[in-house]
Amino acid sequence: MTATSTDLDQLSVNAIRTLAMDAVQAANSGHPGTPMALAPVAYTLWQKFLRFDPELPIWANRDRFVLSAGHASTLLYSLLHLSGVKAINADYETIGQPAVSLDDLRNFRQLESKCPGHPEYRWTSGVETTTGPLGTGIATSVGMAMAERWLAARYNKPGFGLFDYDVYAVCGDGDMMEGVGQEAASLAGHLRLANLCWIYDNNRITIEGATGLAFSDDVATRFIGYGWNVTRVGDANDLAMLERAYTVFRQEQARPTLIIVDSHIGYGAPTKQGTAAAHGEPLGVDEVRAAKEFFGWPTEPAFHVPAEVYTQFSNGVGARGGELRHKWEAEFAAYAQQFPDLADELNRMQKRTLPDGWDADIPTFEADPKGLATRESNGRVLNAVAGRVPWLVGGSADLAPSTKTLLKGEDSFEPGSYDGRNLHFGVREHAAAAVANGLALSKLRAYQAGFLIFHDFQRGAVRLSALMELPVIHTYTHDSIGVGEDGPTHQPVEHLASLRAMPGMIDIRPADANEVAEAWRFLMPLRHEPVALVLSRQALPTLDRTRYAPASGLVRGAYVLADPPGGDPEVILIATGSEVSLAVAAHEELTAGGVRSRVVSLPSWELFARQSKEYQESVLPPAVTARVAIEQASAFGWERYAGTEGAIVAMSTFGESAPLKALLTRFGFTPEAVVQKAREQIARHRGDASAVSAPDHG
Repeated sequence: MTATSTDLDQLSVNAIRTLAMDAVQAANSGHPGTPMALAPVAYTLWQKFLRFDPELPIWANRDRFVLSAGHASTLLYSLLHLSGVKAINADYETIGQPAVSLDDLRNFRQLESKCPGHPEYRWTSGVETTTGPLGTGIATSVGMAMAERWLAARYNKPGFGLFDYDVYAVCGDGDMMEGVGQEAASLAGHLRLANLCWIYDNNRITIEGATGLAFSDDVATRFIGYGWNVTRVGDANDLAMLERAYTVFRQEQARPTLIIVDSHIGYGAPTKQGTAAAHGEPLGVDEVRAAKEFFGWPTEPAFHVPAEVYTQFSNGVGARGGELRHKWEAEFAAYAQQFPDLADELNRMQKRTLPDGWDADIPTFEADPKGLATRESNGRVLNAVAGRVPWLVGGSADLAPSTKTLLKGEDSFEPGSYDGRNLHFGVREHAAAAVANGLALSKLRAYQAGFLIFHDFQRGAVRLSALMELPVIHTYTHDSIGVGEDGPTHQPVEHLASLRAMPGMIDIRPADANEVAEAWRFLMPLRHEPVALVLSRQALPTLDRTRYAPASGLVRGAYVLADPPGGDPEVILIATGSEVSLAVAAHEELTAGGVRSRVVSLPSWELFARQSKEYQESVLPPAVTARVAIEQASAFGWERYAGTEGAIVAMSTFGESAPLKALLTRFGFTPEAVVQKAREQIARHRGDASAVSAPDHG
């Protein structure tokens, strides 16, 4: 290494540091210490190793860089700016503007800046995943690494090594403490993901002070136990040792790699280096000035970048990445000539479009009073779709026999069988959802499955799929007190309300097998929205669609399933999922008794909320205020549809352990109880007590 190159390296490292310091100081908010410490670590990776083209940051075979320690966001923003990453629009087109300008850095954490407090996917080009909740970034990186193994196994052919990218993730002590990170590390070690490298910033500082307050793990030994290759860099400023560590990772062929880097948070700050004060607050004007003097940097102006730093990045990551990307594009063009069908799959996958006729095998289910559990019908539809969409992959957290989400005839994804489409997450619910996000970020059509009650464990990662606008299919079975004898620990009550409260999450709770089929016709073409598909354990009647409205009404969120034989309804019964057949049974009894009732199937609150006011009022006429809402879950939120004076047959406890029929009777989910509520509603809204003819089961 020449003296000139050494000087340019140090100049570039200090440019990253000072941009991070200035951005946090200008915002009077942020985390300067970690970017100051890790600037040499990130610079060496980007400049010497990362296969990434700033001109096209969505190139399919690029290496992925995940800043799991998302509070250190100015580290990533500085790299995106200095390397000249170009912005990409929603249609995957390069629009010629920088992903991060100096003005964006000047406006760090301000409204509309491309530099929000934590990195956000789809907001800032070059950000591979939204990070911030600690542990989730590294867990997501496991999904990205799994995706590369799958893509390589399916699409690489003799003479064509289309996929061989690596995944790097920068993590800190918080990532090492959070459970989801350890779930993911265990899974990655089991799967022998040799294309995965985590860089652990061992700075021994958290918000409250020294990590010794609460953390004394031997991280290296723990990861060796997970089956990882572990190496160490004793000084984050040692560029030669960093190069050696990255080279060790590149040479490792059988295990994921953890690089432990010993660093000093706030490196260069004279009074705050190595202290918690450098973590989550600006250094202060005087400390910034002193740190710049330590680095030999001009104290003014702020956001100063020497021209040769831009040239250095252009000649490094820019030149290398551009050459590799152009070579890959030429290789792909030749590949498309020899393997046109596989090339077509890859093109469709990258743009999140589907094969022609992808839904041709979705079954139609005949009317059947005994019916199927929607988890069962979902399994049949899932397999019908998977047969025509080869990149639909997924699995469950050790529950596939119960969730019915196994792809029949397909192998398991395991070492030596990376083309398998059945993923096994083990009993790692949070990691399952985070890994699914990583798969989706890599453009696979991903699903993950589990019991609805265990959504509690994975809410953080599920929330990120909504925030990132990823079309992950979150499949939840055992959706109600219908799990019976397992009791309140396994009976979800508040979970539907929680999912419905999540912005951007599409909730779908199908009433029968044909609503399940329509759910898949709707959800598969989605490109930017996740779905929570909520399914029953118990059998539900398959409704006779010659008597009742077609299930295609599901796409509008709610629809009129049944109406009175003549005249306007006196009362509206509104239900979701397993309770729709209950509403139908009550409707038939009311009709036989001369009461005009309407049944509304409301499988998706989110989709119904998107409909026009005219459509909503055609389903739920404002004039009909006698209403009964029915759902084996919390009543929270149902006033929206039942009205302030409507009846809500729902749960106000966590349930009980008992056979299903006993539970339904105990909590009022019987036709007799619903009929009684309907008659009470009619009487109340007429002011006619004589309309009530049955005892109160409410």
